[in-house]
Amino acid sequence: MDIILRDDSIEIDGYVNAVERLSNRIRERNGETFRERIKKGAFKRSMALRPNVDLLLNHSAERRLGGTVDGTLELREDSIGLHAHAIVRDAEVIEKGRDGKLVGWSFGFYDGDRIDRYEERGEKIRDVYDLDFFEVSLLDNTRKPAYDGTLVNVREEGQANYGDVLEDVRIRDERTPEPAEPEKELDYSEFDNLIKNLKGEN
Repeated sequence: MDIILRDDSIEIDGYVNAVERLSNRIRERNGETFRERIKKGAFKRSMALRPNVDLLLNHSAERRLGGTVDGTLELREDSIGLHAHAIVRDAEVIEKGRDGKLVGWSFGFYDGDRIDRYEERGEKIRDVYDLDFFEVSLLDNTRKPAYDGTLVNVREEGQANYGDVLEDVRIRDERTPEPAEPEKELDYSEFDNLIKNLKGEN
């Protein structure tokens, strides 16, 4: 997830979900757990039928930050998954971004007609071929991701264990230009391996 801070806005770009990949364990209300996999094309089909997808903070309808209908949220499904680009002008969200408290994306949906439920190696699995996708949420550090990695889709599952939050959040502050400092050499091998895994190259 890439974050750019400006004087009066924050721009956020990244993958909400990598299709065809299993989530972490998600706990149902009855205490049982399952793992979920969104199948290729599910987001694209839903967006073709729904005129607007809202952008929320932490799945709260009272914290609407924008949506696709007003251009503050752009969504597309590509070969990797559901990609989002958002521009947010909410002061609290800007502050959370500045403080490193935005940890990823999430999405809300209603079950569609085509969901396969089965067991695999003792775990309950849900393959979601069809869904009604109505909101994308920015999550702060009080939430824990259901999907690991920088290409994040998360579902609220109680407070985050900070050691388990695996997002790579890079922040670029464009509010005021400053003299350039020598860049430190960064190791991107883990990120490169994640991308190769998502593309099936490993």
